[in-house]
Amino acid sequence: MDSLFVRTVKCSSYLALVLVILGSACLTANADDTKKKSSAPAPAPARPAPAPSRPAPAPSRPAAAPASRAPSTSGASRGPTTSGASHSPTASGASRGPTTGGVSHGPTTSNPGGPRTTTTTGSGSRGSTAGNAAGGRTAPTTGSGSRGSTAGNAAGGRTAPTVGGGSRGPTPGKAGATAGGRPAPVGSHETHTANGSLVRTRANGTRSDVHDTKRGMDVHHGLNGNRRVSVERADHSRIVAERGGRGGYVQHPYMYHGHEFGRRSYYYNGRGYDRYYRGYYYGGGYVNVYAPAYYYGPGFYGWAYNPWPAPIVYSWGWGGYPWYGYYGGYFAPYPVYPSAAYWLTDYLISSSLAEAYQEQVDDQVAATRFAGGSPVLTPEVKQMISEEVKRQVALESSEATDNAQNKDIDPASSGIARMLSDNQTHVFIAGTSLDLVDTTGGECGISQGDVLEVTAAPPPGATAATAVVLCSKGGRECSKSAQVSVPFPDLQDMQNHMRETIDQGLGDLQSKQGQGGLPPAPPSAKGPPVQSAFVAAAPAADPNVAAELKQQTQEADLAEREVASAVPPSPPGVSSPTSAAPSAPVRISLGQTVDEVTAALGQPKSVVDLGAKKIYVYPDMKVTFKGGKVSDVQ
Repeated sequence: MDSLFVRTVKCSSYLALVLVILGSACLTANADDTKKKSSAPAPAPARPAPAPSRPAPAPSRPAAAPASRAPSTSGASRGPTTSGASHSPTASGASRGPTTGGVSHGPTTSNPGGPRTTTTTGSGSRGSTAGNAAGGRTAPTTGSGSRGSTAGNAAGGRTAPTVGGGSRGPTPGKAGATAGGRPAPVGSHETHTANGSLVRTRANGTRSDVHDTKRGMDVHHGLNGNRRVSVERADHSRIVAERGGRGGYVQHPYMYHGHEFGRRSYYYNGRGYDRYYRGYYYGGGYVNVYAPAYYYGPGFYGWAYNPWPAPIVYSWGWGGYPWYGYYGGYFAPYPVYPSAAYWLTDYLISSSLAEAYQEQVDDQVAATRFAGGSPVLTPEVKQMISEEVKRQVALESSEATDNAQNKDIDPASSGIARMLSDNQTHVFIAGTSLDLVDTTGGECGISQGDVLEVTAAPPPGATAATAVVLCSKGGRECSKSAQVSVPFPDLQDMQNHMRETIDQGLGDLQSKQGQGGLPPAPPSAKGPPVQSAFVAAAPAADPNVAAELKQQTQEADLAEREVASAVPPSPPGVSSPTSAAPSAPVRISLGQTVDEVTAALGQPKSVVDLGAKKIYVYPDMKVTFKGGKVSDVQ
């Protein structure tokens, strides 16, 4: 009996032990399973949908407003060249834009104490590069630039240059310091006066910038010999004078719906016209984005965006224009136009080149004639421009819809703030001469018609975008593929130039539809443009622009003398910024080209044009060219 009981107890113990072991195994298996499930990667969050595109503004009344600074590209006789260098665009389009029925299907984009001297030494930061899927190009890293004033930029920065006390001796500077909002190239030298004014000289000792604190004035001496004078007044009005007072504008601010707008009265080539702008804060400064005075109806934007029923041949009539002869090796028009975007592309480029030529004629500087062969503006670059034109047309169509609904237009969405944050590559065409600093710290220029590409968004805190030069005209201009830092106000100016010229072209397109080879527009595209509401609130146009520009030019002469005289003497071993530093003697020899001579001596005081023979007159010599080569020096 006892043994039976013992055996029963032992069996029960064994059974309990087995149950415990099995239970532990099950718990362990469940724990492993739970652990595996918890360690599996979570699904990626859904990608946010892009915001609807918001368009770009337009100039004064398209059909009746004065043309932009360039002479009209319209003409009668000669049509576009059809040489092998010019490639026809394809008729197929990518994304659909606004339709003639008014429904927009365009591309969508995301919204967004004592005097001191400083010498800039070393080379500029090259930054890292990232690959770009488009065409295998390298995307430059956007430089942060300086947070100094943008008051020296024609686009209209608000902040005065940050100047003031510091050490009394020369201090090492960093590339990117600013004078009037402009980056400092390597080797430049700055001296500050006791009241905060400054003088900057280039590495060769020539003066590049002067800031006069008393007058709120910035003066920039360009590499091309032009002097630009910018004055920002306490009431936010602004004067920009260049080319000895022969060109520039006066801008008067005013308020509309609690937002500040500006009416600019321009004066170029002996005539005046007006444009409107709205300011917004971006990248540490205040920039002005172009605001259209008139909008078209949705049917017109659809006709201007979408492919035409059949490609057309258009006769521009440029054969008798001097600018076309000079830049024939730089640009060739399309032989056929499958849509308005390609027609507007040639309109934009030709207008810019005509401006560049006219400016050199007014300044009595010989324009660079481009030899024959394949145009510098390749079909690939022109295709990029035409895609940018389509984006601007789509954006303006969307803005026109907002305007029709009495909605205020967001300037950041219309300007570079959106363009630099939409994860797309964008191209810009220079609308004026501009000096830039490349990633090595060197200084170079661009002029009207040069093309830049921005492939990457600027980093947080940046005040400039890094751009790649796609096309330039040589000489002292930035070389092709150079990476340059473009301050945001200057970049906004380039976009403004593109949009203003496109709008002028849209006006010509509507008024000339059905003529000269252009297809007839549908009835929905023939309605007159509608004035923007903010125009009625604008102050009257400034009637004295020419006189004010001349006066500011004279004031700049006085300001430069006063600031230079207030600059303290340089310490021993440091060259004075008010006088040229000694340099190696300049050598001019027979057979040198115009570019080689101007690179060595700068632009001449005057040019005597005798046809095949030209005489460049300098203060201490005369250089004679025959067939573009030096034939005599006196």
